[in-house]
Amino acid sequence: MAETVLSRADRIRVRDVDLEVVRRGSGRTLLFLHGFHPLDPDARFFERLSRGARVLAPSHPGFGASSRPGDFETVYDLVHLYRELIDDFADEKITLVGASFGGWLAAEIAASCPHRLDRLVLIDALGLKLGDRETQDVLDIFNTHPDTVRRRSWHDPDSAAPDFDAMSDEALTRHARDWEALSLYGWEPYMYNPRLKRWLGRIALPTLVLWGASDGVVTPDYGRDYAALIPGARFGLIDGSGHHPEVERPDALATDILDFLGR
Repeated sequence: MAETVLSRADRIRVRDVDLEVVRRGSGRTLLFLHGFHPLDPDARFFERLSRGARVLAPSHPGFGASSRPGDFETVYDLVHLYRELIDDFADEKITLVGASFGGWLAAEIAASCPHRLDRLVLIDALGLKLGDRETQDVLDIFNTHPDTVRRRSWHDPDSAAPDFDAMSDEALTRHARDWEALSLYGWEPYMYNPRLKRWLGRIALPTLVLWGASDGVVTPDYGRDYAALIPGARFGLIDGSGHHPEVERPDALATDILDFLGR
C-alpha cells in the first residue's frame, strides 16, 4: 500500500468499469474525486499533495479516458462504484477529498459509509438545495452564457481559465466528453440530491470544508451552510481562488489539506 508511483495516467478496474487514474506519492491513501474535469496527471496540486499522502485520483466513468457502461447515468451509480473501490482498501481507512461535482460524490459516500473513512475534505462542493424553489443555489453552467460562466468560475479568468483556441484536438475532445458526462449525471435535478441534506448528519468523522473566496458557481455562503450541516465540520476560505482552487491556488489548498491530515 505504501509504494511510490510516478506521475502518469494509469488504469484501474472496478468490477466491469475501466478507469483512468493518477497514482502519486506514498503513505496514507487519499482518494481525490475531481470536479467538472479531471486534473492533468502532472498538476501542481497532485505534486504538492503527494508529499504527504498516497494520492489516488480516478477520472469518473465517462470523463477523460474512463469507460462508462451504458447503464451508468446517475450519481447513485458513481457513489456505489467508489464505495466498491474504497472497500478494496480493507486494511485501512482512507481520506476522501472531493472538489465541486466530486465534492457532491464525496459527501454522498461519507454519509452512507463514514466507518470506511478516516477524514473528509470537501472543496467547493455541489449536491445540496439550500434555497427556496426560485433560488439558484448552483450556477447553471449549461444554460448560462459561456462568458458569464467563465467570469464566475475563476478569481482571475485571464490567468486560470482554459484557452480553448490553444487546445489540441485531443484535449478538446476530452473536454467535450467531460461536459457530456457531467450533464448526464447532474442535469435533473440540477446538481443536487434532494435527500442528501437530511443525511449529512451521519458524517461522524473529522471534516474540512474549503471554499474559493471568489467562487461564483456556488458562493462561500452556500459553503458555510453546507459545513453547518456536518457535525463538527470546519470551514475555511481559499483567497485568490474561484470555483477551482486546485487549479488557481494548488499550494495553498494542498497545504490546508495536509495540515488537516496531520492533526
